[in-house]
Amino acid sequence: MGSSSKMVCVVGAGLAGLVSACELLREGHEVTVIEQRHDVEWASFNNKEMGIGSEKLLKLFVPIAVLAFSVLVPVNWTSGTLEDEKSLSYDQIDKLSISNIGKGSKRFWAHIVMAYVFTFWTFYVLYHEYKVITTMRLRFLANQKHRPDQFTVLVRNIPEDSDETVSEHVQHFFAVNHRDHYLSHQVVYNANTLASLVEKKTGLQNWLVYYENQHAKNPAKNPAIKTGLWGLWGEKVDAIEYYRTTIEELCKQEDEEREKVVSDPSAIMPAAFVSFKSQWGATVCAQTQQTSNPTVWITEWAPEPRNVYWPNLAIPFVSLSVRRLMMTIALFFLTFFFMVPIALVQSLANLDDIERVLPFLKPIIQRNSLRSIIQGFLPGIALKIFLIILPTILMTMSKIEGHISLSGLDRRTASKYFLFLFVNVFLGSVITGTAFQQLDTFIHQPANKIPETVGESIPMKAIFFITYIMVDGWSGIAAEVLRLKPLVMFHIKNTFLVRTDQDREQAMDPGSLDFGSTEPRIQLYFLLGLVYAVVTPILLPFIIVFFSLAYLVFRHQEAMVKDTLQRATDPTLNLRVYLKDAYVPPVFHRGDMYELVAMDEEEKDPLLVATKRRSRMNTPVDSRLNSSSGTNEGEFSRLRP
Repeated sequence: MGSSSKMVCVVGAGLAGLVSACELLREGHEVTVIEQRHDVEWASFNNKEMGIGSEKLLKLFVPIAVLAFSVLVPVNWTSGTLEDEKSLSYDQIDKLSISNIGKGSKRFWAHIVMAYVFTFWTFYVLYHEYKVITTMRLRFLANQKHRPDQFTVLVRNIPEDSDETVSEHVQHFFAVNHRDHYLSHQVVYNANTLASLVEKKTGLQNWLVYYENQHAKNPAKNPAIKTGLWGLWGEKVDAIEYYRTTIEELCKQEDEEREKVVSDPSAIMPAAFVSFKSQWGATVCAQTQQTSNPTVWITEWAPEPRNVYWPNLAIPFVSLSVRRLMMTIALFFLTFFFMVPIALVQSLANLDDIERVLPFLKPIIQRNSLRSIIQGFLPGIALKIFLIILPTILMTMSKIEGHISLSGLDRRTASKYFLFLFVNVFLGSVITGTAFQQLDTFIHQPANKIPETVGESIPMKAIFFITYIMVDGWSGIAAEVLRLKPLVMFHIKNTFLVRTDQDREQAMDPGSLDFGSTEPRIQLYFLLGLVYAVVTPILLPFIIVFFSLAYLVFRHQEAMVKDTLQRATDPTLNLRVYLKDAYVPPVFHRGDMYELVAMDEEEKDPLLVATKRRSRMNTPVDSRLNSSSGTNEGEFSRLRP
């Protein structure tokens, strides 16, 4: 820190406070942010969330554009190959591309050299920026105090044991094999039914508050509802009394289900969150194979508790491979045949087919104004609606795959979306036609002809991609400043769904940029910039404008997220108490239905680990050497010397 650096205190961790703190840190000052609330809602600067950031991509493409316009554009423009071909139709922009270089020309050496220069420059920038990111990550980990995920490992596919419960088996295994570091564990329960009851009760409580407010405004009139579907038919009853009675019944069902989950052995999944006394102990466990059988006692780092996607913890580990194989096949068909459902919907734009299928609409369809709207807008609307719901479809597929963290779901969704864009936007446009047609073309031609087919098509599609960048890129990223989608959704919710102040508060939440759909778009434009840097350099200014707009938007985009940092500074922190309820499913937080199983060093025998397992050796008495994971694995507990 320089001599001019100061110690600065920023009061309030709102958007303005955190932006000020960020700028002060950039200037080299030591900053402390004070916030009254325990959990900080903070502004997430998306230029760091979105890969290496739009600012970094500007550092990458601006020098490439300068070199391309200094070397390649003059080389292409002065070649004159297209002008010599009298029978060939071309655009003026083609003179600036590699298409203007004749076959066998020595000018190709300029493109080859610049391709290597651009490649090495890209590697250098990526290396430098990821080095910065790694340093920031290490500094972040070093500066933070205590978080549950730093000490906890998720263990899956715990083998069955006839003598011990899952909890006892986990305690025995880790107390023996990680004696010096094991602290406690929490088994995983299948509480999905309980979670659905809690969610249903929350919705009914919201309705109860709404009708109580209505009654408070007009005490002379008791609100009434119909008990049938959606309140459209059925017996008419007093709304407040009905919801109170229903909520009481749900509370009883919830308590019964909670007791059932805790007491029913079949509700306990073969998985557990295991906590350790030190981060080193957790790291060793997470990164090593626990037994000679690699299919059991599978360990991985546990997600941060608020990052856990609890419903997927109930999925048996053995079914994950089947689920992911099924979703891979589904993604293939969705990617390569996505035009089939769109074509079916767009076929409705043929008014003759509509009149034949729905003859009663004939008088309406024959109106000229409606005919023009159906034929002109319906196909585009159908495609746009599909593209809007596509990220939701991909997120559902990621959930079916069984990923256990919310961030993991976002990453998997983003990877699927990028694959979809790469095949259908890039390859689909380059080779002209749907992905299904591309596949048919590739299959029926020699493998060495595929790069030639793609290479011949890339320069011819430069104008299309320039238009695509302006229409989808510029307008799309600039529209994020207005946040039109959250604004429209707020008015829709406020008109039809908002019933209480809590509903209104939730409806007013603008949310943050959707990582699953925004990051793949940035990667697509990054790909277009690298591909056309040598082929058609005129596209680079449009890429630079896009990332400039993206930098301005992402730099100041507010994302309301919960602070995941534990700011405890108490040196006498009781780690056992701190980790006690960290990995208890949220539906259990209201009651002390069960306690975390812990290894109490003061009460246990320091030499032996208690176990209910009977000896399976041919000995007349119980063996002091207890199997750590079943005799079929042939491993035994280790005793202190």
